[in-house]
Amino acid sequence: MAKNPNSVRQTPPIVSANLRRKPPSIARRTGYDCAPLQLAIDLDVYKWRHLIENFFCKLKEFKRVAMRSDKTDTSFAAMISLAAAIINSR
Repeated sequence: MAKNPNSVRQTPPIVSANLRRKPPSIARRTGYDCAPLQLAIDLDVYKWRHLIENFFCKLKEFKRVAMRSDKTDTSFAAMISLAAAIINSR
């Protein structure tokens, strides 16, 4: 029986050796020898901002709030109040 020349087992060893070789690494740029810039951050403001962002993420878990399916502004505000009360009670 003749061997199939397209068989995976008959792949030349050069091809399989090239596939296992690591790609060449890229040299680092040497123009950044200075220390990283330290920014002055108000930690209290950052803490409150983080809490507010988390609250909005929890608020958007409610489908009616996320889709804004209420027809009037008052019913939308009521739904936000109801969702906030549910989040606060958890």
